[in-house]
Amino acid sequence: MKNLFREHKGFWNKRNKASLYTGILFLAVSLVMNFFAGRYSAKSATNFVGDLFLDNMPTINFDYIIVEGAFLAIIASIVLLILKPRYLLFSLKAVAIFNITRSFFVSLTHIGIYPQQIILGDSPIERLYMFLNLQDGFFFSAHTGMPLLMALIVWHDKFWRYFFIAASALFAVAVLFAHVHYSIDVFAAPFMTYGVFKIARALFRKDYALVRDKFDNQMLSDKI
Repeated sequence: MKNLFREHKGFWNKRNKASLYTGILFLAVSLVMNFFAGRYSAKSATNFVGDLFLDNMPTINFDYIIVEGAFLAIIASIVLLILKPRYLLFSLKAVAIFNITRSFFVSLTHIGIYPQQIILGDSPIERLYMFLNLQDGFFFSAHTGMPLLMALIVWHDKFWRYFFIAASALFAVAVLFAHVHYSIDVFAAPFMTYGVFKIARALFRKDYALVRDKFDNQMLSDKI
């Protein structure tokens, strides 16, 4: 606990506080865009299309992974960012770019839902999931892409890297078997996510430098 307090106390200088406020605002704007893009896509949806994978896969109700698992992954990410604030500033802005990029593509694609898509239950957490519009919009899969983005950010932290990669793979399998995403949404997500990561690195070099400094200092400590 003392180490956590010490790390936060030494981290929040004037520059980092300003970056935090900017990142929160940027993220909030991106979430609003994501919400309305999903609404627009659902309202404008036309017919479904055939899918090589979904046409040959059984429908399995993995709603507990897709809904509860998604919220658990979000909580795990929040815990990580609290424990290691050097990840926070870059993560806020990278996630915002992810949301904005996905909102743009969701607004362009108005494909109808696949006929065998599972129907979510009526539990409070599932109603919250639907209210937040997390079920709307197809290209590209946020369930697959968002954990992978976190893995790229914390790449040199082996535990969290493998945790988020495993979460991404688990969600990818779940949304395919549940037929809530077309296969192109899932298989394109890693490529889109890597592009988002590279753009975020280019735009927010100073914030990513904090992440790199953490990695470099850790490597130096290991050598010593």
